[in-house]
Amino acid sequence: MQQIARSVAMAFNNLPRPHRIMLGSLTVVTLAVAVWRPYIYHPGENPIVKHIELDKSELRTLLPEASEPIDQPTPAPEEDIPKDEIDEDVPNESGTHDYTVSTGDTLSSILNQYGIDMSDINQLANADKDLRNLKIGQQISWTLTDDGQLQRMTWEMSRRETRTYDRSGNGFKASSEMQQGEWKNSVLNGSLNGSFVSSARKAGLSSGEASAVIKAMQWQMDFRKLRSGDQFSVLMSREMMDGKSEQSHLLGVRMRTGGKDYYAIRAEDGKFYDRSGSGLARGFMRFPTVKQYRVSSNFNPRRLNPVTGRIAPHKGVDFAIPIGTPVLAVGDGEVVVAKRSGGAGNYVAIRHGRQYMTRYMHLKKLLVKPGEKVKRGDRIALSGNTGRSTGPHLHYEIWINNQAVNPLTAKLPRSEGLTGQDRKEYLAQVRDVVPQLRFD
Repeated sequence: MQQIARSVAMAFNNLPRPHRIMLGSLTVVTLAVAVWRPYIYHPGENPIVKHIELDKSELRTLLPEASEPIDQPTPAPEEDIPKDEIDEDVPNESGTHDYTVSTGDTLSSILNQYGIDMSDINQLANADKDLRNLKIGQQISWTLTDDGQLQRMTWEMSRRETRTYDRSGNGFKASSEMQQGEWKNSVLNGSLNGSFVSSARKAGLSSGEASAVIKAMQWQMDFRKLRSGDQFSVLMSREMMDGKSEQSHLLGVRMRTGGKDYYAIRAEDGKFYDRSGSGLARGFMRFPTVKQYRVSSNFNPRRLNPVTGRIAPHKGVDFAIPIGTPVLAVGDGEVVVAKRSGGAGNYVAIRHGRQYMTRYMHLKKLLVKPGEKVKRGDRIALSGNTGRSTGPHLHYEIWINNQAVNPLTAKLPRSEGLTGQDRKEYLAQVRDVVPQLRFD
């Protein structure tokens, strides 16, 4: 036996190196198979079932055409857009959204633009007929479940009364709460030392109040570019109960930066204007092209994947347009993303103030770069068919407060001011508020 073993060893050593490697590998595999005990199924015994789980990439390989929607949007802005101090300091309660009623608003027009079903809106109106008569300046907020279903809505009818509507079965149950606090006005002053939010907290403002100041001034300045030593003065109306502030309303704010003063004062309609009654918001165009094109796919926050049965929302609208069509910025803003990204192909994201974001996807050519300032109507790209796309089209999205809304029905900012008696009453209010906004 030893002689046989030596003969085998000598024959093995005389083989070329590649052959030795191959033969050695086969030997190891043969030994592994020899000692391995496979599961054997015997009739009459309990079968051994092995569950195989595939990750998304493997499933997509098995079902290349049907496992995911062809026109799948890229990650939401909060995942893709660069963060700043304000985004980190101001809390954002996931699934909860706030809205201030303005001219021409109805319950249907407000909720429908956020993709809430008309059946839910009708059920709310049936629960409380008063919801058919919203008034300018009133506040409403609502909470959605993870699948986008309306769970609760709160309506601040006045400073005294708040009504809440909770889902109950196929409808909503209404409840009312009367506030008994005392409203007091207070002026808070401070100077910038670090981020605005941290400076505002040192001056006595809550995170929510600091956020209200940012939203009021968003069209006049970029808070990320304020400098140390810049000053601010804020007039808040707070409802005090047992020595604590239960809720508050921002009445006016003055910011001094670069030696210049900026004002935002709240009118009876709940909006903010400058000292002369001119609107602060920059107007938006409804469509991102010179002319309107056919909509090939509508906004649908609850679109179901026909294969997986999972919710795969379509967070914008698709316009069927020829390749090379100029794509326009719908409003003034700053380009925060301009790159190629997976299923979105070439795409652009523009931040408009603090609340608004627009995104343009499947572009052929980018004409702007991150950090670039754009004006309403500026060319930002040429339409195309890049990324995961079945044909030439433009995918267009609008986000308000990190929530995708229907671009065809969303209530967009308009450059408007007060006129007539409204302006006269507002200017009288300005004469009362401005002297209070003093710096220490």
